[in-house]
Amino acid sequence: MADDQVKQTSKSSVKLKYVKLGYHHVISNAIYLIFICISLLTSNQDFVHLFNLLLKQLNFFYLLLLLAISLILTTFHFMTRPVNVYLVDFACCKPDPSCKTTKMTCMERIVQYGTFTKENVDFQKKIFERSGVGDETYLPRSVIRVPPNPTIGEARKEVEELMFKCVDEVIAKTGILTKEIGLLVVNCSVFNPLPSLSAMIVNRYKLRGNVVTYNLGGMGCSAGLISIDLAKDLLKVHLNSYALVVSMESITQNWYCGNNRSMLIPNCLFRMGGAAILLSNKCNDRGRSKYQLSHIVRTHKGADDKSYKCAYQHEDETGYRGVALSKDLMAVAGEALKTNITTLGPLVLPFSEQLLFLATLVGKKVLRLHKIKPYIPDFKLAFEHFCIHAGGRAVLDELEKNLDLSPYHMEPSRMTLYRFGNTSSSSLWYELAYLEAKGRIQKNDRIWQIGFGSGFKCNSTVWRALRSIDGTKEPKNAWNDEIRSFPVQVPRVETVVMPTIG
Repeated sequence: MADDQVKQTSKSSVKLKYVKLGYHHVISNAIYLIFICISLLTSNQDFVHLFNLLLKQLNFFYLLLLLAISLILTTFHFMTRPVNVYLVDFACCKPDPSCKTTKMTCMERIVQYGTFTKENVDFQKKIFERSGVGDETYLPRSVIRVPPNPTIGEARKEVEELMFKCVDEVIAKTGILTKEIGLLVVNCSVFNPLPSLSAMIVNRYKLRGNVVTYNLGGMGCSAGLISIDLAKDLLKVHLNSYALVVSMESITQNWYCGNNRSMLIPNCLFRMGGAAILLSNKCNDRGRSKYQLSHIVRTHKGADDKSYKCAYQHEDETGYRGVALSKDLMAVAGEALKTNITTLGPLVLPFSEQLLFLATLVGKKVLRLHKIKPYIPDFKLAFEHFCIHAGGRAVLDELEKNLDLSPYHMEPSRMTLYRFGNTSSSSLWYELAYLEAKGRIQKNDRIWQIGFGSGFKCNSTVWRALRSIDGTKEPKNAWNDEIRSFPVQVPRVETVVMPTIG
């Protein structure tokens, strides 16, 4: 009964979104429609003659009142327009080479820990072989050592290296003074110390006393886009400001050493990574910014128990802490994506695609033509580039199939997974950096970032390129020193040699 109520509420919310969307389009475009109508009418001589007669008949006071009302409405329209949010620049952290860890090294450590059964050692080996993760990803020193050292001190060292390195780079790239940063949003799901991560940045860079800071925790791999949404809302209120967003994840205290199989998969996928993004609402920053924010659509399925528990952090029966991934994860992600694109589609798709979707919907729901297959809009008509969260090979395979994307469109996500692994909320920025390093971003290109996260959430962000970007001329791009060797052919099943431990 409860599940039925949740589904009914979900359907109602989607319908309400359509109503709000239609209202938004009517209101936002009304002033332009009126202007076009007046322009057409004033070009007609009969209308001009009629208008002159009305001027003679009407009282001059009423004419002034009409003009005043028009002026007020026009002023109100321009004052209530959304504040433009610009992405000035961003930087992705490339950890110290000493943290680079091959799959062979990971398997050696897994055996050396001595906590895993032989069956679960073999299980992790199979996951590594099918993961799509390469041999040059990064793990913190606290995990590489034997035995692991998952202390708060080591976790601090890990996040400080990630945060400070990418923030240093974005400051160097943009030339911004730290005292100019008025808003700071930091997200890290599984490590939330006291003082907070945002306080670490304030202390390190001596940000001003009235800086507005937020620290988001426990929001999963899609927290990076939630941080962008929060920063966008803050920039609506704090005019003439810069917002710094820092996205990352911590591995140190979340490397699982138990034998619950549902909790072993993150060991094979998650790796070190972080990104810093500088946003601005200043009009004079448009000329030097890379992108303008077009849309953010957020979907939360947490009301459904299956969705809520599909990625769940807890201790196993022996006391080891980790994140358990449910077998329902792919189905839950698919439902969340479906709801998300139902809202995003009308905002970005050309009218022809919306018409085809509507016709299919009418055929199935109204005419009861059940043999008609649901029409999946062609999002390639709406976007030039796709940045899909590099959660794992299975996730990418499923989205490539469902969205009918080509290997070219999936390349940034697959190469990010191969080179850096699943870096959680920062993976989308490594993908965008890949596109820049390849020189694929042209002026007015549209980029769709899709993030999935525990809860369960699916979030979309749409950016429009303000200029063409040649990433090869940016020395701070995380890909530049090796981009010529990408893309690589990632085998479907790799051979990971089992280490021999004496």
